[in-house]
Amino acid sequence: MRELGWRIGAVVTRNQASARRAVRFIGAGTALVGLSRRVLASTCVLIATPDGAIEEIANELARIGGQDLQGQVVLHTSGAMDSSVLHAARSCGASVGSMHPLQTFNGVTVPPLEGKVFAIEGDPMAVRTARKIARALGAAPSQIDARNKPLYHAAGALAAGHTLVVVEAAIQLLMSLGMKRSEAMRALLPMTNQVLQNYERLGPRAAWTGPLARGDYEVVAKHLNVLQQYSEEYRDAYDALNRLAELVLAHDAANDSPSGAPVGENKKAKTQYTGGKG
Repeated sequence: MRELGWRIGAVVTRNQASARRAVRFIGAGTALVGLSRRVLASTCVLIATPDGAIEEIANELARIGGQDLQGQVVLHTSGAMDSSVLHAARSCGASVGSMHPLQTFNGVTVPPLEGKVFAIEGDPMAVRTARKIARALGAAPSQIDARNKPLYHAAGALAAGHTLVVVEAAIQLLMSLGMKRSEAMRALLPMTNQVLQNYERLGPRAAWTGPLARGDYEVVAKHLNVLQQYSEEYRDAYDALNRLAELVLAHDAANDSPSGAPVGENKKAKTQYTGGKG
């Protein structure tokens, strides 16, 4: 935002060292430890703390600002929480909202935000400000219902964090056979990338591969057996993912069906997976 010409005011963190580091990294702003009335000089306050601290920050902001928050915009960047967590600031007259970029952040580099979806909700003035910020960053603002924030965030967690868990689990399986990590990564990552490219180009059904996709249940049973011997958690996860594949890929096939059959009625598309314990 600073590079795009936005004026940065107070940069507030928990201690002086981190505040100064933040200001140096941003390239602008005044380093502060804790909230003070100096934050009221900004027309928009952006709260980018862990989720558990957002309500506390809003309460402190209301205590410090009181009615001087009238007409101010207060936004937080949580993906799972909605604007109601800022109720203390709203009660003082602030327009509150949430603005979450659907992007991964590693705390080291700044990821590209161009073209990324920003989930936005809240009071009208806050939503307008959030849209302005998102568009300035080249992102695509998308307004969602506040009550759907947890489900929206769960989707992001599945596509990012849980995908990483599955890939890392597969790499550790190959390492248990004596492969070096670099070898295991060379073996699996190109295949994973190819599946995602096929998914983007061809859709989920055409990109789906493996024994379950072919209905080769004897191979699936062998996988379950050997994974049980390796780790119960691996075996249970593999079984759960097979069941999820049955659900979501049958759902996709039903939606693509020329007859428009509701989910669960397209019997030919539905995978008859009967894994599980026992």
